[in-house]
Amino acid sequence: VQLQASGGGLVQAGGSLSLSCAVSGHITSTYVMAWFRQAPGKGRNFVASITWSGGRTYYADSVKGRFTVLRDNAKNTVYLQMNSLRPEDTAVYSCAARASSTMVYHYWGQGTQVTVSS
Repeated sequence: VQLQASGGGLVQAGGSLSLSCAVSGHITSTYVMAWFRQAPGKGRNFVASITWSGGRTYYADSVKGRFTVLRDNAKNTVYLQMNSLRPEDTAVYSCAARASSTMVYHYWGQGTQVTVSS
């Protein structure tokens, strides 16, 4: 499984940005796709996830109501729509994938930088 993230950039506080994660390789309906982020000098944190089959979503409390994770099975792409961005959302965002039988994300894409200016 290969993951390719894109869509990062610079945006003002209160603005919006959409990230994409193109998925290639063998992925089944049991997979879970997720977004993580890592701010400068901090650890990597879970942002949101979605099941590949049923579209069940989960969000970190810090982004609930502002971020939406979506998937397009036909395009093999997962999206992260980010609204009402805050300076504290500044981070490198990465997409990841795991089989539902494990809690470990074995597949990672390269990160994309999101910078929110105040």
